[in-house]
Amino acid sequence: MSTSEDLSGMDRSAILLLSLGEDEAAEVMRHLGPREVQKLGAAMARMSHISTDQVQVVLSDFRSRLERQTSLGVGSDQYIRAMLTKALGADKAGSLIDRILHGGDASGLENLKWMDARSIADLIKLEHPQVIAMIFAYMEPEQAGEVIHHLPDRLVSEAMMRLASLETVQPAAIRELNEILEEQISGEAQSLQVASLGGPKAAADVLNRLETSLSSSILDNMRETDDELADKVQEKMFVFDDLIKLDDRSMQVLLREIPSDGFVTALKGANAALREKFFANMSKRAAEMMRDDLEAKGPVRVSEVESSQKAILQIATRLDAAGQLSLGGGSSEAML
Repeated sequence: MSTSEDLSGMDRSAILLLSLGEDEAAEVMRHLGPREVQKLGAAMARMSHISTDQVQVVLSDFRSRLERQTSLGVGSDQYIRAMLTKALGADKAGSLIDRILHGGDASGLENLKWMDARSIADLIKLEHPQVIAMIFAYMEPEQAGEVIHHLPDRLVSEAMMRLASLETVQPAAIRELNEILEEQISGEAQSLQVASLGGPKAAADVLNRLETSLSSSILDNMRETDDELADKVQEKMFVFDDLIKLDDRSMQVLLREIPSDGFVTALKGANAALREKFFANMSKRAAEMMRDDLEAKGPVRVSEVESSQKAILQIATRLDAAGQLSLGGGSSEAML
């Protein structure tokens, strides 16, 4: 790592936890979800050659942010709503806010987030597609995408149809689902509140995590049943060419996170305008080297291009969810 300005939000968080000490860092980790724990743990493991200046800058920045964002003297409900909406976006924060402020707890569903994809698939493969849709709605899109690989195609297509059609779920339905899961993976069932779940965007978020061939197949199957709904889902999906909509700041943040392996392969399948967008946000030397690599690169299988592009899209959606860039093309600000 060269300078503190080059540190990503995840890197800054890793440095902060490494500075706290084992006990304090463990206490913070207890309040994170499984995906956050995995990503943050990996970032901490990658840390090496951290300068004293970098640590001081990160700690100073954290202190200033903490002083500006203190909730003392502010209504807690109002603060929680504003904080989570700003951090996660209105759609993603909605159901979480309801569960926090109304005392709900999807304990059985939450336990799924700590299980591996194959185990979850074995657990739900005999359930009704509507049940699977509700489970997908509670999962992070990335995890739901992993589970899909272990389920029959037809079952997945029907579940995705129902996920895209979901809007709200009644407490009794969620409570029953939670109790079923609790019986299978142990724990105590908790009461749940009405939550807004699913919709075309939720289905699109899951499909965005899949290989292009698989997501296209699922969309085709959905279209056989409801062409209009499939179109709504497709409209919400983000494809590699859509990266051209990123503002320069967001593009630079993305470029810092893209590993060199596979980048040239991904650009082989990109249109000329998108390539130039990438080059314009690189240093002159880096852009020249990338152009040379592209010219020297021989023919590449379409499947390899799609796989490389999907990996970059996953990085972009992760950074978007963390507030470090804006896939909508708006301005962005890196956050701790």
